[in-house]
Amino acid sequence: MGIHHFFTSLNDLERIIRCPGRFKFEEHNVAAHSWKVSQYAMFFGTLEEMEGAHIDWKALYEKTINHDFAEVFIGDIKTPVKHASPELKQMLAHVEDKMMEKFIIKEIPKRFQSIFFDRMKEGKDATTEGKLLEFADKLDQFYEAFAELKRGNSDPEFVSMYEVALKKLLVIDLPASVNYFRNTILQDAIAEDTHINIQQLTKEILASA
Repeated sequence: MGIHHFFTSLNDLERIIRCPGRFKFEEHNVAAHSWKVSQYAMFFGTLEEMEGAHIDWKALYEKTINHDFAEVFIGDIKTPVKHASPELKQMLAHVEDKMMEKFIIKEIPKRFQSIFFDRMKEGKDATTEGKLLEFADKLDQFYEAFAELKRGNSDPEFVSMYEVALKKLLVIDLPASVNYFRNTILQDAIAEDTHINIQQLTKEILASA
């Protein structure tokens, strides 16, 4: 079915709900997540570029908009499950890679296949663009958890998501982005009126980080 099937499969990303099986005040789907990650990466890529880094914008956009396409095949695996062990995480990644490989070979015309293999590979790597993808991906996890805690959702899952995302954001090797997040964005976030004391929770996380 070719590119037509690829295009129609994008609709499936709108029906895959992130963090399934939990009560949420706001539902988020994978398609919207990918768009938001691209927006975050664009901002922080601009910030890093202003601080002297070289940004391959084509690579950055390709990494961000495609980074979760493989969830078309396996859905969104809950973060605690996905990270339960290094072995399980590696196995899930292997399954995604193999299903993506089969999809490209079956559905993508041969003249485009090498391009798709490159675009759809794991984007989180040691490049600046890979680090920006990881930063933006964790930032969306931070915001999804923040939105639930702000409205009073005390499910431990979202407390854990908030803690994991915050700690990870602070150690990614992007000094300009980390400093801006910690000193500007995070301060604006915890200054908001919330049903759960996010300011205290954040201080406890920062103290233990």
